[in-house]
Amino acid sequence: MSDYITTYTGKRVEPLNPDEELICIEDIAHALSLLCRGNGHVKNFFSVGQHCINCAREGDARGFSPRLVLACLLHDAAECYLSDVPRPFKRKLSDYEEWETRLLSMICKKFLGSSLSKEEEERVKEIDDAMLWYDLKYLLGEVQTAEAPPIHIELSYDVRPFAEVEAEYLALFRDYCEKGR
Repeated sequence: MSDYITTYTGKRVEPLNPDEELICIEDIAHALSLLCRGNGHVKNFFSVGQHCINCAREGDARGFSPRLVLACLLHDAAECYLSDVPRPFKRKLSDYEEWETRLLSMICKKFLGSSLSKEEEERVKEIDDAMLWYDLKYLLGEVQTAEAPPIHIELSYDVRPFAEVEAEYLALFRDYCEKGR
């Protein structure tokens, strides 16, 4: 049995020993548009790609730099190669967290020029946590005891064709790469 996965673009990537040269935004956008949020336990299909787009749009609405908006868009990019693991389970998988952190750092270096600083990580996590609050409420119907975090965008949990989500993800990526120059 091989130690690699074959990606959408035909690359053979070893998720636990990745080669930066094989990481590509087209694979990330495609895979994340097809991965379901919440491990599939949602009222309707909502992709990790849609979640990342919401995070990026929220970062933009908060006035984040193009680099930080891209970081919001890419914050779950490692899941393209490792899959989405729900937070409660992920916390128990120390090796998974290490692989995810290493892979995400590689992705950030490739597309952002460097890993994120602690401050940048905190800002991205703040948005990710805010989106999680809304995702849990609207995708799972969970009653939230904490007050709703303020957000600056209008959320939609409509089911969208994966190709549309993929195209939007790529367009946002290219737009913010261009703005960052």
